[in-house]
Amino acid sequence: MADKAPIARGRARGRSRGAIPPEPRRPGEAPPPTETAQEEQRVGRGRGRAAPPPSEQATLEASAQKLAAMAISPPPQATQVPPKQAQPQAQPVVAGPKGPEAQGKRVRGPVSEPHTRPEHMKDKTGTSGQPIALLANYVNMKSRPNCAMYQYNVGYSPPIESRGLRFVLLRQQEEIVGKVRIFDGMVLYLPKRLAQDVMELVSLHPNDQSKIKLTVTLTNELVSTDPAFLQLLNILFRNVLRKLKMKQINRNYFNPALAIKVPQHRLELWPGFITSILQYERSVMLGLDISHKILRMDTVYDFLNDLYNEDRSRFREMATKKLVGEIVLTRYNNKTYRVDDIDWSKTPQDTFSTSTGEKISFIEYYKKAYDLTIQDPAQPLLVSQPKAREIRARKGDSSPILLIPELCTRTGLSEEARADFRIMKDLANYTKVDPNDRTATIRNFLGQIKTVPEAQEVLTNWNVEFDKDLIGLNGRVLPPEKILMGNTSFAYRPGEPDWSREMRGAPLISAVNHQNYLMVFTSRDADKAQDLFQTLTRVGPPMGMRFDEPQLAELPNDRTQTFLQGIEKQLTPETQMVIVVLPTDRKDRYDAIKKFCCVDHPVPSQCVTARVLSKKQGLMSVATKIALQLDCKLGGELWALEIPMKNVMVVGIDAYHDTVTRGRSVCGFIASTNASLTKYYSQCFLQHTGQELADNLKVAMSKALQKYHQINQVLPDRIIVYRDGVGDGQLAMVVDYEVAQMMDTFKQFSSGGYIPKFSVVVVTKRIITRIFLNQRGQISNPPPGTVVDTEITKPQWYDFFIVSQSVRQGSVAPTHFNVVYDTSGLKPDHMQRLTYKLCHLYYNWQGTVRVPAPCQYAHKLAYLVGESIHREPDEDLADRLYFL
Repeated sequence: MADKAPIARGRARGRSRGAIPPEPRRPGEAPPPTETAQEEQRVGRGRGRAAPPPSEQATLEASAQKLAAMAISPPPQATQVPPKQAQPQAQPVVAGPKGPEAQGKRVRGPVSEPHTRPEHMKDKTGTSGQPIALLANYVNMKSRPNCAMYQYNVGYSPPIESRGLRFVLLRQQEEIVGKVRIFDGMVLYLPKRLAQDVMELVSLHPNDQSKIKLTVTLTNELVSTDPAFLQLLNILFRNVLRKLKMKQINRNYFNPALAIKVPQHRLELWPGFITSILQYERSVMLGLDISHKILRMDTVYDFLNDLYNEDRSRFREMATKKLVGEIVLTRYNNKTYRVDDIDWSKTPQDTFSTSTGEKISFIEYYKKAYDLTIQDPAQPLLVSQPKAREIRARKGDSSPILLIPELCTRTGLSEEARADFRIMKDLANYTKVDPNDRTATIRNFLGQIKTVPEAQEVLTNWNVEFDKDLIGLNGRVLPPEKILMGNTSFAYRPGEPDWSREMRGAPLISAVNHQNYLMVFTSRDADKAQDLFQTLTRVGPPMGMRFDEPQLAELPNDRTQTFLQGIEKQLTPETQMVIVVLPTDRKDRYDAIKKFCCVDHPVPSQCVTARVLSKKQGLMSVATKIALQLDCKLGGELWALEIPMKNVMVVGIDAYHDTVTRGRSVCGFIASTNASLTKYYSQCFLQHTGQELADNLKVAMSKALQKYHQINQVLPDRIIVYRDGVGDGQLAMVVDYEVAQMMDTFKQFSSGGYIPKFSVVVVTKRIITRIFLNQRGQISNPPPGTVVDTEITKPQWYDFFIVSQSVRQGSVAPTHFNVVYDTSGLKPDHMQRLTYKLCHLYYNWQGTVRVPAPCQYAHKLAYLVGESIHREPDEDLADRLYFL
């Protein structure tokens, strides 16, 4: 929990549990019945009988319903199926795809990406830097003359309410519509055009042989640029993955047959792929990358037993603390759920009601549905609350989802495991795949698709074909930056953007003397506190910092309240800094100290654990990093770069979810206040789900401009905002609302005559894209500074990729930048160079980071508030980097 000096090289800022973590889906939510010629749903099973588990093809076709809604409305004769009877509110939902509760799943439709490329940006490619030959993890879709999809609406007369019956009636027309189709009960997708645009067909009711008229009407011809066409391609490719015996967990697919066991840590890795088919600069391409799902080998029931044996008196308290917030996997249906509570009053012997009112126990249900025998009938049940969108999909049913611990496996890694060097090192041997092995695995996978007939047939039936190899493309490598220090400058080695060695003993740009600071520690750690002070007095002067004798607060015990009382007793208005030596990294104690120093009694603070100070041989290095952090937190500057632009303000925005209050998020807003872009004014605000972020951004931008004017006596001529934390589907909100609100802020200044040159850049780290250096067939990581602005970019965007870091293990990940608004007049070269420069200015790491420094600072601020203090920090700290 202590403040860390460096961030891990190449580490993503937002940690995930296992693979890229999508939103957990609701248990028991199977897709609405769909039909293909190969597999069909039963007819006339009624609402009170259990539905069969969804077939592979049925899952593939479920998405057609949402696509149809997007493309065109059905004609009047296509009667909607009435909603099924809602489950009683008081009854829980059992986690399983069978049963009547498995209806009504909402499927994500295609997301229409807004066109944000400025009109003046005819050519978005840069020219500076050295050309370089690259590969990317994308495969072109071959142009085929018959590659089109046709959307039809199917109406029934008289109206047919049963979806299953609709499938059977359409199947009787197989000679006309063909065996290859996607059908959701109303909307039909075919790979070929029928003989007539409107066809009236007659089928026989299977029960009484009465005649039913089917009207099949062409409503749309989908071409490769249509969002619905691309979404259907993604649906088809997911079916290809299923044909390769891969299992879906959330949105990605993994191969349990190739599971890697790590028995010494009781972990298991499932290898898999992340795939996406989209329109890129010149063609439709399939992007695919390696992924791993981390699973525990023991069940939640085993974990609860271990906790019980450790401390029976605090068992329930510890179980709730450890499990709430965890993501668990139910292996019987490969679905994940967030644990929101533990219901100690319920057991598997309890019963729930089906939609017909039939009572069935959890034990009976799992035996009947999955042939699983629950061993302990007295275990408690895990509770997972459905999300708002899931409640809407179930017609307002907000019943909790109950899970059996015996049948659940925890996913991802706990914070304790992440802090264990041995675990992370052992996992890295499998998860950090180098470029050569990564490209070989992807190529083998592409070959496997062509050699497995069932997989290839899915694509062939729809006239879809992909190239055999990854695309080649050209990039550029930007020159290394010159690092400016107090009285010297130097250039780091190309290919290795790290200047920690050069900084040893070098004077900082501006150093702050520590004349009045408080050091807090327990009696047991008094010698470690003394060692830290003595070492700081040795490493500080060469950097320009003087450390006077601190005010000492020696505490009799390590209780949290004792620490807070000790700080409050010794704190004075003149205190510059509070240094706290913590006996352990207990989060509650760390959080309490940070809240005290950031909210209750605003003063910069630095926490360090005694364990870090116990290693004498590394104390000089540790003290150096701490000294650098202390200088930043007091408003000092460590290094700078040459910034050719004058009177410019850069802004970083990022969001983080509050860990205490569900549904609340924290937004960090950081704005530069000096010409070298090394001093910042920070703001943080908390908001609830559904609240427009721009409402707070308008206030934050206004305060930032006032602060800039106060320091520089002039408003900035140019403002560049780097907006991080934008999820799928939120880009339009940024463009349509946030940009307008920030621009509206400018009217408050100079009687409405203030019109700065303004740019907004959306920063995305969690992307599928990987870029590789291709040197005569030898595949390796590209050097830092590699820029790609062709081929794998989007035609409707002004976007580019930058590889800003080097990694010692695995494959380096680029960052995507999308300029969604731009009146700056900057050439693409200038925007790319400035962005890369800002990746050098994060003071918590003597090297480059994945995102521009303002974004990284905004994340650190939002993380501190969301994880520890849960309140807006005091304004007195806003002009210092107190959150590092």
